[in-house]
Amino acid sequence: MIGIINYGAGNIFSLTAALTRQDITYGMVNTVADLDLYSHIIIPGVGHAGAAMQKLTQTGMVDAIKVLKVPVLGICVGMQLLTAHSEEGNAELLAIFPLKTKLFDKGLSIKIPHMGWNKIAFKNNFLFEGVAPETQFYFVHSYFIEYNPIFDIAAVHYGDKFSAAIQKDNFYGVQFHPEKSGKEGERLLKNFSNLSL
Repeated sequence: MIGIINYGAGNIFSLTAALTRQDITYGMVNTVADLDLYSHIIIPGVGHAGAAMQKLTQTGMVDAIKVLKVPVLGICVGMQLLTAHSEEGNAELLAIFPLKTKLFDKGLSIKIPHMGWNKIAFKNNFLFEGVAPETQFYFVHSYFIEYNPIFDIAAVHYGDKFSAAIQKDNFYGVQFHPEKSGKEGERLLKNFSNLSL
């Protein structure tokens, strides 16, 4: 059963609706004690990384998240929270990944935020099992995670190359929104729910 960390991020409805369509049971994680109730954890994300980190700190969840041994999936801002630092609010984050979250380069003549469907190139990873090559996923974000071949399991180009998905041990992150990415996005959520360590 998936626990969704409730820290005031938007878009919970889209995520829970996608999980329901896949017959994936879920509940809300409101306190540190709630983390023990679930076999998988999702950190959802819409909003500001700095503000989100403040809310996680206020709930006392920061240290508890860092030591989780179950599969964890960060989505969009939830993925960015897994990095060490974000230029959004100049915020120190969970630092599970030694990576930085950066603002898109306004000199690249690209629209910010990055919003819409983009094709990703993913590696052989259980999270993408059964997902068709060249699949497009839905993105909406102004900040991105720097590409790093050690942790990157999917990359995307928008002005420059950056990480669309990352993994370190039991921690996963996706910059796109699987809950808004149709059948292939829901397949990814189903894959995550089936992950075992």
